[in-house]
Amino acid sequence: MPVLTRLIPSPVVVDIRPGALDDLVGVLADERISHSGKLAIAVSGGSGARLRERLTPALSGATWYEVGGGTLDDAVQLAGDIKAGHYDAVVGLGGGKIIDCAKFAAARVGLPLVAVPTNLAHDGLCSPVATLDNDAGRGSYGVPNPIAVVIDLDVIREAPVRFVRAGIGDAVSNISAIADWELANRVKGEKIDGLAAAIARQAGEAVLRHPGGVGDTGFLQVLAEALVLSGIAMSVSGDSRPSSGACHEINHAFDLLFPRRAAAHGEQCGLGAAFAMYLRGAHEESAYMAQVLRRHGLPVLPEEIGFTVDEFVRVVGFAPETRPGRYTILEHLDLKPDQIKDVYTEYVKAIGS
Repeated sequence: MPVLTRLIPSPVVVDIRPGALDDLVGVLADERISHSGKLAIAVSGGSGARLRERLTPALSGATWYEVGGGTLDDAVQLAGDIKAGHYDAVVGLGGGKIIDCAKFAAARVGLPLVAVPTNLAHDGLCSPVATLDNDAGRGSYGVPNPIAVVIDLDVIREAPVRFVRAGIGDAVSNISAIADWELANRVKGEKIDGLAAAIARQAGEAVLRHPGGVGDTGFLQVLAEALVLSGIAMSVSGDSRPSSGACHEINHAFDLLFPRRAAAHGEQCGLGAAFAMYLRGAHEESAYMAQVLRRHGLPVLPEEIGFTVDEFVRVVGFAPETRPGRYTILEHLDLKPDQIKDVYTEYVKAIGS
């Protein structure tokens, strides 16, 4: 009898723990990553630059590239610079913008990418997507997922706590995204990848149900693992469906309608997830999600990130336009502005103050 399997696209190395950066050189010496030691390392001007001094003596064969920001132009420039050399791999060392630039550049020149994030702001650190600012606002570009991910929890602790909070919102929003996927399956017959859904759902639930807080090593471990698993779930399914539903449509609408006022990605996704759960009638789940988000210092009302109720109504109404073809609770209900406002009033009462 033949054994039927499928290959799951995932990193060959995932190292998440305090002090993991001390063993980065050993990871990079893995011949599946680099056989010559010639590496292109992209760093930010902030956290990545501070770690450069610590790592440079041990990475004598590396060339360092400081990336100015998280735009498509920055990523294209980095790719051009890297192409001029002869490297085995690209290392992205820094926050989410640098990781995304490095992912795009590595894909453009055909090299593997090692992700070494310095914060846990969102699940892009291990996803097959690079999100970059462009002339039209912001775009998502398909790329291979990283060949290795190294997350030093001691380094994560040094980042502003708002980045950890944002990561919590992004991870928890998986639960709402999977509910949207299941809705699309029931109503539209959209096929669900059961493995991708299971990975993403359990990642979100692990963060939602964990009793710890942003200062606990155990909680940071679970959060980091959840964000990595979310990225792998997207690789398994071949798109962002396992981690992106109405929650992310609402996030994108904030970004597009109010680009200069938008909050962090994970903050908006967490708020969007709690509201979307209420929309689909999961009132107890919505209230519990809002309670957990509040416990971690995350917003659950638009006023808490500087938006009026009318602006939020506009965001929710516009949200389906951000992902044409994606079916979520927003497309299913197709609410008019007055209906959105009425439901929002009910949501506020349901989650309490």
